[in-house]
Amino acid sequence: MISQSSIQNVLDAARVEEVVGDFIQLKKSGSNYKGLSPFTDERTPSFMVSPVKQIWKDFSSGKGGNAISFIMEHEHFSYPEAIKYLAKKYNIEIEETEQTDEQKEAASERESMYLVNSFAQDFFINQMMKTDEGRSVGLSYFKERGFSENSIETFKLGYSPEAWQALTDKAIGKGYKLEFLEKTGLTVVKADKKFDRFRGRVIFPIHSLTGRVLGFGGRILSQDKKTAKYLNSPESEIYHKSKVLYGLYQAKAEIAKADICYLVEGYTDVIQFHQAGIKNVVSSSGTALTEQQIRLIQRLTPNITVLFDGDDAGIRASIRGIDMILEQGMQVKVCSFPEGEDPDSFAKAHDKDEIEAYLEKNSKDFIRYKAQRLSAAAQNNPAKKAEVTRDIINSIAKIPDLIQQELYVKTCSDIMQVSEDVLFSTLAQIKTKNEKETRRGKSQKPQHQQMEVVNQEPVSQKKVNQQEELERIIISLLLRYGNQKAEFVEYNFKENDDGELELVSEKNEEIVFNKIYMELQEDEIEFTNPKFKTIYELICEQYFQHQSIDHKSLSTQDNQDINAEISSALLDNESHNLHRWEDKNIFVTPKEEIDPKEVTQTILNLRLLLIKKIVAELNYTIVDKRNDSNQEVLKEVVNYNELEKLISEKLGVVTSHTDFYSK
Repeated sequence: MISQSSIQNVLDAARVEEVVGDFIQLKKSGSNYKGLSPFTDERTPSFMVSPVKQIWKDFSSGKGGNAISFIMEHEHFSYPEAIKYLAKKYNIEIEETEQTDEQKEAASERESMYLVNSFAQDFFINQMMKTDEGRSVGLSYFKERGFSENSIETFKLGYSPEAWQALTDKAIGKGYKLEFLEKTGLTVVKADKKFDRFRGRVIFPIHSLTGRVLGFGGRILSQDKKTAKYLNSPESEIYHKSKVLYGLYQAKAEIAKADICYLVEGYTDVIQFHQAGIKNVVSSSGTALTEQQIRLIQRLTPNITVLFDGDDAGIRASIRGIDMILEQGMQVKVCSFPEGEDPDSFAKAHDKDEIEAYLEKNSKDFIRYKAQRLSAAAQNNPAKKAEVTRDIINSIAKIPDLIQQELYVKTCSDIMQVSEDVLFSTLAQIKTKNEKETRRGKSQKPQHQQMEVVNQEPVSQKKVNQQEELERIIISLLLRYGNQKAEFVEYNFKENDDGELELVSEKNEEIVFNKIYMELQEDEIEFTNPKFKTIYELICEQYFQHQSIDHKSLSTQDNQDINAEISSALLDNESHNLHRWEDKNIFVTPKEEIDPKEVTQTILNLRLLLIKKIVAELNYTIVDKRNDSNQEVLKEVVNYNELEKLISEKLGVVTSHTDFYSK
């Protein structure tokens, strides 16, 4: 168990904008920051961070919370794991009691796999640095490749010995289960035999954004042509190669800082560039580029430059990847190296300034690059030239931004010497074709079956729970304005001289929390939604103890649903910043002070709703109105109906009057 003092030290030190900023590119938006959601596939930012309140809110997925909950959601960490991660980030020493055997056994399968991988990484490093075989074989190889000791340490490179089950025996001897060695792919089990997957290879650990070991890549050093040169960990619960970029952990800060990412093909390309001082570089590890990998980069920067070998295979692979990058709305450039060179060899032979100068001079936007590479094959062949032009327009059609599309069409017209009108017409045809194919893909059923489904769907698929919505509003009012004072106008019925009831008003200044709390107590109202009930109890407990509501401490709950709901209440009022209304000449002013009328309306609406429910329940119990046993119930219904009428009158007055706003 982590001591409470250690948890508090972490909470005091952690800055949510810094923690989130390690994973997402954030841009200033008023007093807040905004960026692309890491939990959904989106192109318009809906993720907001509030440094003042020290919380975040993802409006696309509904998730939210503080720095700890972000790490839990993003990295799938447990609460203690998130605390430890932040403690490491802020150099805070954790006080922790020894785990019992039962607690160790209760660790999740994912965590067990992470632990096994972490042990394996340390094992491979020790084997390379502290054994004769490792130094003479593994370390010598890396030195020959020109890797410095600092690079070897930064990327945690290692060596797996030739012995058949050196790692397996060592891990089992340390108490790690064979089950997890096999699931991570470190050990291959066949019948009654088991052996190390990476035996006799130099090791490249593959890390997550937070530095956890997801898997390994191993390069064989022998000349055996029957054995694969590179071998990767198999797909597992924690390792999905299509969702991983090699070197991203080491590069993420520099990518965000430089606002550009260089994409290369292999492990050694990344390390050599990093060693030369170009640290904003990652690799797809020899696999075809995927949308998930592109989105990992997109969270840090919208700018990407693809670097590749000068051979035809590298060129073809890069051209295939360009369209995928464009489709994500990113700015893409490409750069090839001289024939016979690759990023690894080029970085080894040049210093940082020379590399940067080469990239600056030779990086081309995708359209110029495609035109240059493809038109060379067309030469004076009109048919080939038309084919190349259509290929370029196909790529332009992938771009979601219409202004960028138009600018690229103009560029294509200049380069290919084809009129803009023809190109725009071709672009329109391609987009129409793509839209039809998309619709066809979404709709595979015959037309009459579609009509049947549509007819069976009700207009409103989800009925709004009025009481739950009112409870949500009350929680939001308490969290946003609970500490404020406001001038409320009370409307009550009093008998005049003629014996008739009339509404009279009376102004009172009250703290918002006290006003809402007393109103709810008067009617003995209890929250029906468990989340809102919990939050309300937390607010009450905090206010009674400290005479104020502290948002930061409220949003540090273990329950992620509670954290998300608190963040929603605190940030929903500021979500207009995400919609860029000012671009549409609509100017929205966020409310910093409460409108007392909103409190009064909400309470009255809740009272009205509860009375209607009571009346409905009483009416249901009346079987026969002539039955004497039902007379008392009927009187009660009449009384409630009268009360409902009075509250409706009050509500009508409150809704129509606008003369009591707090200043």
